[in-house]
Amino acid sequence: MRTKELVEVIRFLKETLPSIKRITSYGRSDTAARKKLDELIELHQAGLSRLHIGLETGYDPLLEYIYTGVTAARHITGGRRVVESGISLCEYVILGLGGREMWREHAIHTARVLSEIDPDYIRVRTLTIINGMPLYDEVENGNFIRATDEEILEEEKLLIEHLECHSNYVSDHITNLLQEIEGKLPQDKEKMLATIDRFQALPPEEKVNFRVGRRVGIYNQLDDLYDWQRREVVERFVHRLSQGSNQIDEKTIYALMERFI
Repeated sequence: MRTKELVEVIRFLKETLPSIKRITSYGRSDTAARKKLDELIELHQAGLSRLHIGLETGYDPLLEYIYTGVTAARHITGGRRVVESGISLCEYVILGLGGREMWREHAIHTARVLSEIDPDYIRVRTLTIINGMPLYDEVENGNFIRATDEEILEEEKLLIEHLECHSNYVSDHITNLLQEIEGKLPQDKEKMLATIDRFQALPPEEKVNFRVGRRVGIYNQLDDLYDWQRREVVERFVHRLSQGSNQIDEKTIYALMERFI
């Protein structure tokens, strides 16, 4: 939308519904980069409170692979311009997007881009792949190998370690294994990393139990492992899904997670 028309819409909303406390919009880095700073400031002054932008990744080869039509540099330009305008910015990252091949580069380069943007919020979502997506075909033909929950946690750990910003890190989505990895950067970085360490230190059977409990929607946090009523229900799921072996196929875990999408 042209800035002049969008300003008119926002002002109309504020005038018609004076009880509105916040107006937010989804947007693209490329759109933000094409608008002049003065335009974004005008939108903010009119009442645009926050923009949600899908960064997805800061690694250029991966951005090209998933056909986003934007580069890491463009993400930085657009993101910085939003921040400078005073509009609150929330950037979204997809954990697991690099699969097993590009996970390390995905984590490190995404952290670099986010650190340069320094958004108010970083929100993480875990990759889900559903039949009909181009990436589904890539998985089927062996061109893309999905990362497991444990591998994605190692990726998230690397991402957090390399973040040098002042953002609120938010993990508010059912697809994320550990939703409790949240906090204000940089002061809560060690606390968030400690949560990952805590999961990684669990015995193998406890990891299986927690992963299944999360993927069927029974567990919300690691401490739920010690809620014996919930645990008993999860153990029955594990027994049924593993046919008594306590070994769960990764495809089963993916299928459980993707029921929520």
